[in-house]
Amino acid sequence: MLPDMHFYAIAIPAVLLVGLSKGGMGEALSLMGVPLLSLAVSPVQAAALLLPILIAMDIVSLWIWRKHGDSATLKIMLPGAIAGIAIGWATAAYVPRDALRLIIGGITVLFVLRYVYNLWRARHGVIIPAKGHRPLQATFFGAFAGYGSFVAHAGGPPFQIYALPLKLPPRDYTGTIVRFFAVLNVVKLLPYFALGQLDLSNLKTSLTLFPLAMAATACGAWLVRRMRPDVFYPFMYTMALCAGLKLIWDGIGVVLAGS
Repeated sequence: MLPDMHFYAIAIPAVLLVGLSKGGMGEALSLMGVPLLSLAVSPVQAAALLLPILIAMDIVSLWIWRKHGDSATLKIMLPGAIAGIAIGWATAAYVPRDALRLIIGGITVLFVLRYVYNLWRARHGVIIPAKGHRPLQATFFGAFAGYGSFVAHAGGPPFQIYALPLKLPPRDYTGTIVRFFAVLNVVKLLPYFALGQLDLSNLKTSLTLFPLAMAATACGAWLVRRMRPDVFYPFMYTMALCAGLKLIWDGIGVVLAGS
C-alpha cells in the first residue's frame, strides 16, 4: 500500500531539494532530504527510500553532464571512496552517526573559512593558484566521502574539500561530482540490501517519486549551466558552508536531546 497524502506533502519538497542538488546546485540542498523526509517516516526508512531515487537522479545527471568531467579526479578519489563504503558497512552498528556529522560539519566550516581568508588575501594582491592532485589527500577525503555517504548521507562536503581547490571549470567540476556519487550510490545498493534497508514496499514508494526527481535534477542542471565561474565557485563554497552548519546543527541537536 502506498503512503498517504501526509507523506507526499513532505516527500515532494524533500525530493525537489535533493533533485536540485543532484543537478549541480550544491550538497547543502541534498542534506535536507533525509531530515525532511524523516518527519514522515523513520530516518532509516527515509534513507532507504531516497537511495533508489538518488540513482534515478544520477541517470539523468550522467546524461546531462556526459560531456563534462575530470577523469583524473575520479581515478584518484574513487578507490578510497569505495574503501570508505566498505568500512561503513562493517561498522554500521557501532558508529555514532551524530558524532560523524559533527566532525564532517566542523571540518567543512573550517575549509570554507580558509576560502574566505584566501579571498581576503587575493584582494590584497596575493594570488591563490589552483592546487594539483595530491594522492594522499585524495585517498583520505575520498574514503571520508564514501564513509560519510554510507553512514550519514553526508559524503558531499569531504569531496568538496578536496575537489573545489582544484578550480576545475564549473561544468567539469559538476560532471565529476555527478559521476563520483553515481558510482557510490550503485556500490551502496548491496550493503543496503544486506542490512535490510531496502524492500519491495519502499521501492514501490520510491518509484512514485521518480518523475519529480528527474524533473528537479534537470532544473538544477539548467541553472548550473548558466553560472559563470566567478558566480559558480562562491555559490559552491556557500553551499558547502550551509552543509557544514547543517551537519553541526543536526549533531548538536541530537546530543542535547540525549543529555
